[in-house]
Amino acid sequence: MCGITGLKPTYGRVSRYGMIAFASSLDQAGVLTAGAADAALMLREMAGFDANDSTSVDTPVPDYVATLEQPLAGLKIGLLQEFFDKGLDPENERRVREALQVYEQLGAKLTVVSLPNLPLSVPVYYVVAPAECSSNLARFDGVRFGHRCENPRDLTDLYRRSRGEGFGAEVKRRIMTGTYVLSAGYYDAYYLKAQRVRQLISADFGRAFKDVDVLMGPTTPTPAFAIGAKTADPITMYLNDIYTIGANLAGLPAVSIPCGFVQDLPVGLQIVGPHFSEARILAVAHALQRATDWHTRLPPGYA
Repeated sequence: MCGITGLKPTYGRVSRYGMIAFASSLDQAGVLTAGAADAALMLREMAGFDANDSTSVDTPVPDYVATLEQPLAGLKIGLLQEFFDKGLDPENERRVREALQVYEQLGAKLTVVSLPNLPLSVPVYYVVAPAECSSNLARFDGVRFGHRCENPRDLTDLYRRSRGEGFGAEVKRRIMTGTYVLSAGYYDAYYLKAQRVRQLISADFGRAFKDVDVLMGPTTPTPAFAIGAKTADPITMYLNDIYTIGANLAGLPAVSIPCGFVQDLPVGLQIVGPHFSEARILAVAHALQRATDWHTRLPPGYA
């Protein structure tokens, strides 16, 4: 399976089909497909300017399918030093490095790149995202948007029960966190500071892309885990985002592709590119999938 995200700059029409804003400055439309070639087909149809989407950019859309077969000779790949740390499962790292060796065999050049502010991505994300979530979901009050409770006694009861019944536990958790960091006395200490650090993270990416064409690293610190295995531990769930949310904070396109298994559980390789480089990262992902067959394999019991 191939999962590509970070396509916000050229995605617009998706909003007409029911996308709901969670965190406006972070939300990025993406697709899950059987491979990079299918993702290119999907993106070719989905991308484009939408006058009704304030986050859509009016820029030419390349033919992502036509550029899939680009050779990798001379491609400069930056290995994200901060991703290969003590928090990465050793077997996960081995699978990722095996995939990187394939890229070297295909003619790419590898170099280590450091983004010193990237480890701050998780605390920054979990201030910015809940804050924007709190603002965006305020409209779902049972009046014009969202679920409406049965037989409300008054307006306050309508708001309280409609939101209580309509939002799940994780959504409520993020709304409450966001409301807190935006409240008087905490805005400067949390939200404003998080936005400043976000700019530092974005600047790190910008400097890195002056020297390399794409950045690579593991998608998550561990292999995939069973559905529901971490629902009782939200902190562990949040930390699994540590390698991916940097791209969201910087507004960059990224793709995750399978690169092996650990104890029959899939491992993902992440490829991040500069703004508007979806065609390149899809071609880079497709090259690995032409040379390997990990994207065609399924974990035991998966149907």
